[in-house]
Amino acid sequence: MADLERRLGYDLACLNEPPARWSRSVTGPDGHPMLDALVVGGGMCGLVAAAALRRRGLTGLRIVDRSDEGREGPWVTYARMRTLRSPKHLAGPALGIPSLTFRAWFEAQWGEDAWETLDRIPRTQWMDYLRWYRKVLDLPVENRTEAVAVDPVSGGLAVRLDGPNGGETVHARRLVLATGREGIAVPRLPAWADGLPADRVSHTSDAIDFAALAGRSVAVVGYGASAFDNAAEALEAGAASVVLLARRREMPRVNKFKGVVYPGFTLGFPLLAPQDRWRLLTYLFDERVAPPRAAVLRVCDDPRFAAATGADVTAAAPEAGRLRLETGAGRFDVDHVILGTGFRIDLAGSGLLAPIADRVATWRRLVTPPPHQTDHEFLDFPDLGPGFELQPKTEGELPWLRRIHAFTFAAAMSHGNVSGDIPAVSDGANRLADAIAAAEFREELAYHEGLLQAFDEPELSFEDVARLRPPAGAMPGAAD
Repeated sequence: MADLERRLGYDLACLNEPPARWSRSVTGPDGHPMLDALVVGGGMCGLVAAAALRRRGLTGLRIVDRSDEGREGPWVTYARMRTLRSPKHLAGPALGIPSLTFRAWFEAQWGEDAWETLDRIPRTQWMDYLRWYRKVLDLPVENRTEAVAVDPVSGGLAVRLDGPNGGETVHARRLVLATGREGIAVPRLPAWADGLPADRVSHTSDAIDFAALAGRSVAVVGYGASAFDNAAEALEAGAASVVLLARRREMPRVNKFKGVVYPGFTLGFPLLAPQDRWRLLTYLFDERVAPPRAAVLRVCDDPRFAAATGADVTAAAPEAGRLRLETGAGRFDVDHVILGTGFRIDLAGSGLLAPIADRVATWRRLVTPPPHQTDHEFLDFPDLGPGFELQPKTEGELPWLRRIHAFTFAAAMSHGNVSGDIPAVSDGANRLADAIAAAEFREELAYHEGLLQAFDEPELSFEDVARLRPPAGAMPGAAD
């Protein structure tokens, strides 16, 4: 690993990175310099966003995360697959630097032959890589620290933080929200679950005590990857039986998202007209994603497992000490329900944005959906600008919203899938950092123009100029 880290240092030196800080030092209301950006979230997206900003010479950064150190993001919390769903060859957050890739990190420890035989990246090993990424790039994440409020100040934002040492107010020119798939969202909870005892119902994002499900019968609602992963966890913890309840009558067999992992889609999608972006994204999501083959094989041969299709739950209630679920495929009596129903975007669900949620522009203003999509939840996605910035619903109001950048799954409708999953996260981070660097330059144009006019570093000395000899006589053909 020492050799790899020396190689990375050399690669960065060859690229002259990070460049010197060029942004103007702006004093905040507290008399201290404002940060260039406060990054909320120390998982994959937060780390790559901070690294990309620093590569643009924006070094006035802080990164905060509410999790304990080493537990940022989903990888060792509620993600329960054995291996990543993304192919191993994708470079992820490496920002185009070969020595920063997972492959380089892996081969430095286990060699090229081990890489060749590796099928998929183990989930917990990916977290180990991200911990190394954080260390080797010297990205100091402040853990157990949460951003709880944001307000405008002249030239920036005041962000209230709650951390292990109490509260503080930080002033920053930009706020980057890199809070993951659930950051500007809430768990999608079906109404029928309201009538069930809270301790008998879990969402896949919860900290589920699977050991407590030993000897119990479990229903997992959903048919996506997380539904299968949680079904497997329950079986492996000793559940007596697990039934997966899929609303659709046919299980999807194709992952359409694999069909858009190429530069043209990544670069071109945000430049499309809103109606075109709507058509593409709603098609991708409405087609649904086939669960990974490995997730299905993990459960399908277990005699305690069954999958019911066409099993949309229509009613649920406690009965005789159990939970009765009425579905399109019949009645199921179980002891515990796990909801693999994902998340829905909800600006108000984010405590930080709740006070301004109804004043943020969403996709409702951009598209007129066809009749069958008038209640589509994508209408609630924020309408983000070219740098992932929030925009006010009413032009001219709350201009400071544009200083808040949503580098989360909530950006999917505006930017594509570049701020949540592994395949294009470096593209997204570069897009974000370019936009923030450009915005800081534009805001301080007069300052930078003054620096340009005052710039007087000589290329030639007076002695150099004196060595330029004039012609000894008149040039041939010169006028008298």
